[in-house]
This record gives sequence, structure tokens and C-alpha cells, in this order.
Amino acid sequence: MSTTTRGPIECWLTDMDGVLVHEGVPVPGAEKFLEALTTSGKRFLVLTNNSIYTPRDLHVRLRAAGLQVPAESIYTSAMATADFLNVQRPEGTAYVIGEAGLTTALHAVNYVLTDIAPDYVVLGETRSYSLGAITRAIRLVDAGARFIATNPDPTGPSPEGIQPACGAVAALITKATGVEPYFVGKPNPLMMRSALNKVNGHSESTAMIGDRMDTDIVAGMEAGLETILVLSGVTSADQVDRFPFQPNRIADSIADLISLVDPD
Repeated sequence: MSTTTRGPIECWLTDMDGVLVHEGVPVPGAEKFLEALTTSGKRFLVLTNNSIYTPRDLHVRLRAAGLQVPAESIYTSAMATADFLNVQRPEGTAYVIGEAGLTTALHAVNYVLTDIAPDYVVLGETRSYSLGAITRAIRLVDAGARFIATNPDPTGPSPEGIQPACGAVAALITKATGVEPYFVGKPNPLMMRSALNKVNGHSESTAMIGDRMDTDIVAGMEAGLETILVLSGVTSADQVDRFPFQPNRIADSIADLISLVDPD
């Protein structure tokens, strides 16, 4: 593991899938890492581009896997999208393709969900994309609705293998309309800045842990954070050098980072 660092890490941001859990199973060391964060009093936030679930949903799912993460310590791309839209056009309207995580976040900022001349078409993750819903989204974007997507991930994991995700469906809508979406989730630094604000963190003393070079690491780097790549998820060791940017540290898994949380 590389030892390049900028000083003590006081605040931790970490991806969820591939870092803490893999296919619903906790990554070895994840439980002890979270315990170390809690006992040391370090501020932390679990970030995920998965917009399907609410923070309470994810809290329960993680608890079932043996990991204790309070709902208030979870920040999703759906929440980041709602925060963004609330700033851009408060109390606006949106046609939404997504599930409870996204609709709940938008309702929380007083958005009205409608398919009648909405301000935005908002595309998120869902377990099954409806051709009818996608067709409606295409027609609304073609008619002038602004196009927002929660995250650019083209595929996501499932027990049967990869499946199309938000980025792939966004490409379909773009192909039909010629309109590119604005992606709010990682690697957009907007999500990282919002996360820092939520934990009162500072870039000079905050680390971002992730398993993807193209979302987690680049997002942390562009936000000025220390970046730590773990090899327990998507990115393998032989792929790292292919990227024009590098993480500050590389570790086999989150188990190797426990000593960094509380060196004493």
C-alpha cells in the first residue's frame, strides 16, 4: 500500500458497493473499520450512486449484513440530485424515472412529480426500466424539459451479472433527443462538496475511499481530497496505470485502512 499522504485524516468519505459490501456481503474488515470510525469520533459519510434506496432503507440493508451505519451517515446520488434541483429551481416539477430513494428525496424538497410539462426529466436507477416510461421521458425532453440524471454508471451489479444502469438508459434518451443529461452523482464534484458540507469536513483533512477509478477516485481528486483506492471492487491493480490520474494510496481492502483511522 502506498504511504503518500498529506497529514492526519479527520473526516472520511467512503463508497458503499465494492468497499463496504460486495453483492450484499460485507467486505472483510468493513465492520471493524466502521467501529474504529465510531469509537474514534471521526466524522464520516457513506456515499453511493445507487438512487433506488432511501438512507433508512440502506441503513437496514447494511445492518442485515452486520454493518452499523446510521441513516444520517448515508448520502445518495438521489439526495444530491434533490439538493441540486432545490438550488436551481426551488419547488419545481419533475417527471421521474426511479424508485423510492429518488422520489422521496424530491418530495423532501417540495418538488411536484408530474408528466404534465415538467421543468425537468429526472432519470435514476430502477430495478426494471419501463419502455413506456422511457418513451414518455423522450417526448418530454424533446418538448423542452431539462434532462437530469442521478449518475453516469452504465452498468450495475446483480446476482446474475451486470445489468444496464442509469448511464446506459440516459444514452438511449440522448440518442433519441440529441439532449445530453446533467449527471449529478459521482464523479461530479458537486456531490463531493455537498458531502463535505454535511459532515463539516475540509478537503485538506478528508479522505475518499472507493473501488472505481472513474467515479470515486476522480471525484475525490477533483474535490481536493486524499484518495484511497481499494482493490475489493471494480478496479483491479493492473488497471490503475491506465488512468491519467492516480490515487494517493492503494490498499487491498478496507481492512488495511483501520490503522489510519486511529493510529493510537
